[in-house]
Amino acid sequence: MGYETIMINCNPETVSTDFDTADKLFFEPVFWEHIYDIIKMEKPEGVIVQLGGQTALKLAEKLDKYGVKIVGTSFKALDLAEDRGRFSELLADNNIPYPEFGVVESAEEALDLANELNFPILVRLLMY
Repeated sequence: MGYETIMINCNPETVSTDFDTADKLFFEPVFWEHIYDIIKMEKPEGVIVQLGGQTALKLAEKLDKYGVKIVGTSFKALDLAEDRGRFSELLADNNIPYPEFGVVESAEEALDLANELNFPILVRLLMY
């Protein structure tokens, strides 16, 4: 189709068996400054972040801010999906069922919420 693919990865081991997946492979730390330098040099038509795990998804905001086209799911949609409150409102507005959830800030609150929600429960810990 005439497209060239470029992959940026900081871990050679993750691509050692698929080294020919992309036309160009950059082994760089996956930090905004490195990514942006590559984008300025290569001038891609767009960037796919959905295949790069959480690190790539977190870079979507900067890509959007700097006008880099995100191919696939937009930063706005990714941001909505990451915000549990806003996402549950979207589901509720569209009559789509979803499991009950809550946010707590202490072990005591977690135990109270666990008793309220009933088991099984999924716990996601955020570190600041």
